[in-house]
Amino acid sequence: MTVDAVGGVWTYAVTLCRALVPHGVEVVLACMGPPPAPQQGAAVLDLPNVRIYVSDCRLEWMPCADGATWADVDRAGAWLLALAERHRVDVAHLNGYSHAALPWRCPVLVVAHSCVLSWWQAVHGTAPPPAWDEYRERVARGIAAATAVVAPSRFMLQEIARLYGASPHHALPFTTVIPNGSELAAPAARQHTPPGSAERQKFVMACGRMWDEAKNLRALDEAAVGLPWPVYIAGPTVFAGHGAVRCRAAVPLGPLAHSHLIGWLRRAAIFAHPCLYEPFGLAPLEAALAGCPLVLGDVPSLRELWSDAATFIEPRDPDALHDALLELMAMTNRRQQMARAAWARAQSLTPGRMAAQYASLYQRLVAHHVPAGRATHFDHESRDARQDR
Repeated sequence: MTVDAVGGVWTYAVTLCRALVPHGVEVVLACMGPPPAPQQGAAVLDLPNVRIYVSDCRLEWMPCADGATWADVDRAGAWLLALAERHRVDVAHLNGYSHAALPWRCPVLVVAHSCVLSWWQAVHGTAPPPAWDEYRERVARGIAAATAVVAPSRFMLQEIARLYGASPHHALPFTTVIPNGSELAAPAARQHTPPGSAERQKFVMACGRMWDEAKNLRALDEAAVGLPWPVYIAGPTVFAGHGAVRCRAAVPLGPLAHSHLIGWLRRAAIFAHPCLYEPFGLAPLEAALAGCPLVLGDVPSLRELWSDAATFIEPRDPDALHDALLELMAMTNRRQQMARAAWARAQSLTPGRMAAQYASLYQRLVAHHVPAGRATHFDHESRDARQDR
């Protein structure tokens, strides 16, 4: 299983690996990009079913002025094939795209957590510039070569089909949706009763990379001006090669250990996530499980997942966000009602459910794996799915 330590894919992978233990699934975790932080590494070392290997190769979405990104991606590909051969893996679970086009001797599962093309269009409203053409081509080749493609939401699966599945040379393989799960929803950690009526502390909580335009946290900072409650934002404020992002009204907390972040969420009266782009949204899920009412950017994936269990705002309108937060601050009963609705919606998104679906898919991939060039059960199922769409 490939992984990076930059964002939510790391949390997803560690959560999934831990939940796969009862299924007897052993994982060779191949980490690329910036190395895991000490606390990230410690979380993996505690897992009895995981062996982790780390490479400093750039990730496929990391631009590089000297054009070295794809040389690094190719170097990482050779490294991944060697790991697969050494450990005789049964399935290559790739949390990326381009490496699916390698000559694997096993079924290849691609999980579409995000992609540059859909991110760019959501944030900038246009297609990416020509500098991303090779990325587009390599991702399309990887998706076409995969045995199966999974996404955490219907929105993300539709984006993959729209952006990479139109060409007859890049037909989509078998596809399905497996929503992510949060360890806060696991039986041992779950709050078994809905959020209570006790007043929580009067502050708004948010989290994410301040420098990521898709998170749109600068709009939250602008909306925070004049609010009677403080707005706290947890997450990195510095991106490599750039200066720190400064806030006008919100209070940046910097990166927090996951346990500390959950502590903040369990005290917060409101959770705000005014994103422009979100393939799934682990942060809103964890906030809901922690008992927060949700104020979310009105984007398709969050509508899909939260429907009438959240307050939705136009993310490019800081005034609308300010007004929605101000209104919710004044309505204790409404906050409690929305917190209960979000909490109830989140109860099914457990690591156990996620792991059971992946374990079943792994078994199907292995059972139906045949040499390249021969039709499989997944080929026929994928064609039927495309006809249904």
